[in-house]
Amino acid sequence: MEFKPLNQFLSTEGPLVIAGPCSLESQEQIIDVALQLRNLPSEHQVHLLRAGIWKPRTRPNQFEGLGIEALPYLLEAKKISGLKTTVEVATPEHIEAALKYEVDVLWIGARTSANPFSVQEIADALKGVDIPVMVKNPINADLQLWMGAIERLALAGLDKIIAIHRGFSMYSKSQYRNAPIWKIPVELKSKWPTLPLICDPSHITGDRSLILEVAQKAMDLNFDGLIIETHPQPEIAKSDAAQQVTPQMLHKILRDIKIKKGFNTSFDNDLMILREQIDHIDRQILNSLKERKSIVEQIAHAKKAHNLTALQLHRFKDLMQERMELAQNFDLNVELVKEIFDNIHEDSLKIQSDIFKFESK
Repeated sequence: MEFKPLNQFLSTEGPLVIAGPCSLESQEQIIDVALQLRNLPSEHQVHLLRAGIWKPRTRPNQFEGLGIEALPYLLEAKKISGLKTTVEVATPEHIEAALKYEVDVLWIGARTSANPFSVQEIADALKGVDIPVMVKNPINADLQLWMGAIERLALAGLDKIIAIHRGFSMYSKSQYRNAPIWKIPVELKSKWPTLPLICDPSHITGDRSLILEVAQKAMDLNFDGLIIETHPQPEIAKSDAAQQVTPQMLHKILRDIKIKKGFNTSFDNDLMILREQIDHIDRQILNSLKERKSIVEQIAHAKKAHNLTALQLHRFKDLMQERMELAQNFDLNVELVKEIFDNIHEDSLKIQSDIFKFESK
């Protein structure tokens, strides 16, 4: 599947930069931020002004955007600043309204891209329309679902498509709002090398202090641009206040990003995939240690109830002999494995001893 390169439908020199508030909150707000973004130094130019018009919120009674009444404000900001505009659409009615008010680029959000029925409705509504469309990855970590959303648009005749990596919702706790799982966008790019791919560090991090770190990672992986939520007064934003930056902060982020020159994209991508696999294995090891600890605690309670000692020497010797034989069969460093299991066993004894002491009180 072939896609048009960015420079054929968006005038960009260097990475594409999209900025603007999470939600368009008022006429004054959007014009203020548009003018500030336009006045950034030319080497840190913003190419598209983004703004949320219709905001899908997880729970009701939260600010869900101004809706269609905000579109004239966005059009006015476009005319005053000269910046092209982009908004999220989730229905054919959204598309019709956005086109009426001269929106230049549309984007499909993570909740919508996860629903093939919704994407197909949007694709059908866009048949015969010559407009760029950006597609955020679905909220769940499913490459095929992301690819399917892009394919539905392509089959409708659209070839100005951009993929947005905004991270994935995970149940496990992380420093990020949405886990980046970099191997998924890297694999997407490897399957479709001509597909423009940009990163949304605002939604990945949920924290403005981490945006530079994630944006740099995206640039190191040869992403084609960034979309960063920018608000004139983030502290009073009506949605996602913690992840928005001021135009001045945006300028500093863009200034501090280092763009690699002449790096081996294929090598970097392969290395990233391998490192992601190691990270996954390490998490499995830690989860196994957690489960082992839980079982050790159960054993301690059972031993206590049957008046057994914490240390069963014959069991320990048999266990260690079996583990060393496995290490040899797996062609592992036997001394390293012995040291690891010595430490694990020592910790198990401590856990059991602590339970014995506590229950004896």
